[in-house]
Amino acid sequence: MNPEYVSSLTNHLWQSTLFAGAAGLLVLVLRKNHARVRHGVWLAASSKFLIPLSVLVAMGGHIRWQSAPDTTRSNWSLIMEEVGQPFTVPAVSSPLLANAPPAASPLPGVLLGIWAGGFLGISCSWWIRWRRIRAVVRAGSPVHLEIPIPAMCSRSSLEPGVFGVFRPVLLLPEGIFERLAPAQLQAVIAHELCHVRHRDNLIAAMHMFVETVFWFHPLVWWIGKRMVEERERACDEEVLRLGSEPRVYAEGILNVCKSYLSSPLACASGVSGSDLKR
Repeated sequence: MNPEYVSSLTNHLWQSTLFAGAAGLLVLVLRKNHARVRHGVWLAASSKFLIPLSVLVAMGGHIRWQSAPDTTRSNWSLIMEEVGQPFTVPAVSSPLLANAPPAASPLPGVLLGIWAGGFLGISCSWWIRWRRIRAVVRAGSPVHLEIPIPAMCSRSSLEPGVFGVFRPVLLLPEGIFERLAPAQLQAVIAHELCHVRHRDNLIAAMHMFVETVFWFHPLVWWIGKRMVEERERACDEEVLRLGSEPRVYAEGILNVCKSYLSSPLACASGVSGSDLKR
């Protein structure tokens, strides 16, 4: 593996880690704001793992700052270059060393093999879970509800949830119409429609890709958990803002938790991830 590639990867990882830490501090500052705002902060931290800082610096270099003097722009560019590339490969100054062949090391190949194994393993895990939910949706029967997306009723024990990224489908377990009161069911369905309006499944699928690529980084998994918590809390806030009674809504979630299993995929959003105390 080329040392320059290793240096670039190291730079990208530490930059993303630093960005995630800053996002965590910002979330603490915004703890009294709406959950959707905090979810956006975590989304930015997740997206940073896919966008190297060098790309952002290059984009900023094409912006003309009319009010700033040339010296300020040059100093700022130098600072950003130093921050963006702290782990650089030193240039070879000796002619003898320049002509010498680089020593082969098996470590990069071993690390690449470990990463590929983890990548394939996690990809297969996501694919198996997705196939399982897809089979449940296909086996379901249509239900007519006054909602903007199709609804299916299934015999599975999965909780009510929205399946699909670009063509979402509301999946309801069989018997939920008897287990929940009409007001409770209405609140639960309103929760799922909030996920559809904010495209939470698409955002979750994007972060699942980040988790698959950077599976070795613990902060990536930690960010994923925070994103799920904040998106569920954001939908709870929106349901209550639309007029649902908090006690009725909490009782509906409790009945769902007692009777059904949570969704095995983050991109098939359900309702049991809500924090009842909050």
